[in-house]
Amino acid sequence: MASKVRLYVDHPLGQGQSVPLSREQAHYLFGVMRMDEGVVLSLINGVDGEWDATVEKAGKKGGILLCQSQTRPLQTPPDLWLLFAPIRKERTAFIVEKAVEMGAARICPVQTDYTQSANRIRQDKLQAHAVEAAEQCGGTFVPPVDELKKLDRLLADWPADRQLMFCDEVLIGVPVGLPDISGPWAILIGPEGGFSPTERDRLHALPFAHAVSLGPRILRADTAAVAALTVWQQALGDWTTDD
Repeated sequence: MASKVRLYVDHPLGQGQSVPLSREQAHYLFGVMRMDEGVVLSLINGVDGEWDATVEKAGKKGGILLCQSQTRPLQTPPDLWLLFAPIRKERTAFIVEKAVEMGAARICPVQTDYTQSANRIRQDKLQAHAVEAAEQCGGTFVPPVDELKKLDRLLADWPADRQLMFCDEVLIGVPVGLPDISGPWAILIGPEGGFSPTERDRLHALPFAHAVSLGPRILRADTAAVAALTVWQQALGDWTTDD
């Protein structure tokens, strides 16, 4: 009997591979989802693609799954980082979830001059949100979520070959396009109060940074993240198609 359940496991996946379950995973599968031995579910680990696996042993404190066959290979997203200033907890979680769904390869929370001190993050919680998003959206890749870093330090150590698209609210209504440059990219979303004058001047002076406008209206930070990912994916990402 097949199931639509998709589960992320921190374990190698392959033909005939046994996968042990943690207590929490066993509770979810057998207590919450009411799955029994013999049921087939989908497994991902962010490395080996997607696999069908059968429940071989079901228990209250653990269980064993057995990999049967690969249903999809690993599908890696474009080499795109999303940098964003944390906002309220539930909205920060929203940004992480949408970044996974929309194909970010790395998620980087940043501390800007106007980032509110109350908006602290827990890296492990955000990584768990990334895992859940990959499970739910059909993804086979789970982007890492970095620890919070100061924006100025991140820019000081910026890779020479990576372009940066930053969304400048000062450019509202100004038609500013995205340059057609292939290769590694990153998107930077500012905090609810926008970038400070010092940060904006620095960003505009960087040779690898490109300011863009996200339309004629001011967007919330979480909305801006989705809009920016859409703009980049449509122009340079894996949403584009060959004629």
